[in-house]
Amino acid sequence: MERPEIIQSTATFVAGEFASEGSGHDWFHIDRVRRMALRIGKAEGGDLFVIEMAALLHDLDDYKITGLESHVPEKAKGWLSSQNVEAEVASLILQVIEEVSYKGSDVETPVSSVESAVVQDADRLDAIGAIGIARTFAYGGHKNRLIYDPEIVPEMHDDFQSYKSSTAPTINHFYEKLLLLKDRMNTKTAKQMAAQRHLFMENYLQHFFDEWEAKG
Repeated sequence: MERPEIIQSTATFVAGEFASEGSGHDWFHIDRVRRMALRIGKAEGGDLFVIEMAALLHDLDDYKITGLESHVPEKAKGWLSSQNVEAEVASLILQVIEEVSYKGSDVETPVSSVESAVVQDADRLDAIGAIGIARTFAYGGHKNRLIYDPEIVPEMHDDFQSYKSSTAPTINHFYEKLLLLKDRMNTKTAKQMAAQRHLFMENYLQHFFDEWEAKG
């Protein structure tokens, strides 16, 4: 198949896989990441086919979706093989997928290519700002977590296992991840957008705590 056909086939496949996903990692999230990654990629460079395919497949093997301990992208690998994507290109796409995820506040998540930088930034942009806030509470509800408990303080996780095992209230996630992402963007394009979304979250939290204390 030609590349446009592979992309369309992949989008249709992924949309079907995530049709009933209610944790904030639905098809609409994936499509936003795809569109943002293409926007960043056009500004910053990189192979747009690798970028778009990695964005489309980046959550297919995510532990938050599969419930599995491993984040090795086996389903993505199988899909790429089924589409006869060249081995070298498929390897690049899988490498990008493996480098996307946030793994804890004190865990480094380096990128090895401009394509990885672009897709990681696009995924992280969708975790902050107005939509990021909505997704965070959707995921907290999906996991049956408290909205907030002032007795449970945020934890700066220094390994992936402790981060993904956390059951802390949703507000803690702002401090353990979301408010840290602005300074962890790779590209100039993403850094500019992240600054605005970060400010929106800070304003939201100010309102949240004012209302929590019956001040607002």
